Amino acid sequence: MQLNQVKAVITGGASGLGHAVAQHLVANGGQVALFDVNEEKGQQAAHALGAHFFRTDVTSEEGVSANVAAAREALGGLNVVINCAGILGAGRVLGKEGPMSLNTFATTVMVNLVGSFNVAKAGAALMQHNDAGEDGERGVIINTASVAAYEGQIGQAAYSASKGGVVGMTLPMARELSRFGIRVATIAPGIFWTPMVDNMPPQVQESLSASIPFPSRLGKPDEFAGTVAFILGNRYINGETIRLDGAVRLAPK
Repeated sequence: MQLNQVKAVITGGASGLGHAVAQHLVANGGQVALFDVNEEKGQQAAHALGAHFFRTDVTSEEGVSANVAAAREALGGLNVVINCAGILGAGRVLGKEGPMSLNTFATTVMVNLVGSFNVAKAGAALMQHNDAGEDGERGVIINTASVAAYEGQIGQAAYSASKGGVVGMTLPMARELSRFGIRVATIAPGIFWTPMVDNMPPQVQESLSASIPFPSRLGKPDEFAGTVAFILGNRYINGETIRLDGAVRLAPK
């Protein structure tokens, strides 16, 4: 798929990796609709990009279905869904104040895993009716996991479980949607420069950078966006999770 043909819904599109993807696609002639829970940031980002914004709770089935349909109408079509919305859900199973609340675990899984599935299936339901392009392609779904899906650290039980679920659903979803010409892929980023990292002390930032084999620095959001563009442009990438991490492997803590 050529980037100037892209008509995409991007969750978490008001900031961080999602916003970087939106910027990259728009700069290359694509059209995007930003989904985010932050109304103020979402409106600002959409205005700056000349994009559309829909305040969206990715865990709401009815809300997502309505907003995906509205986005397709606003964009004049829909052929890409990119899931970047997520929360950390950090906390130990047995913390200083007692066991982790079940609500903390469930909320993390709901946003990161169930939310990704919710938006993906709503997008697929519409994309299946698109005219078939080259190789019969009708759409692309790209989810965001994390290297924590593979070697989660202490305090990441909920987060790792949620991202592991995203990795786990990639292949079966790709296999099922293949008959409609819809590809599914996932990116598992390592440690990237995001608003969360910006707020960390300099010594913590330096320590994180030193932990990455090569290049020994944090990932840049535009490198994530470039990987999204690569997946969109290469139709033979399907059912795969791509680690984007500078060869880092997370230590236990």
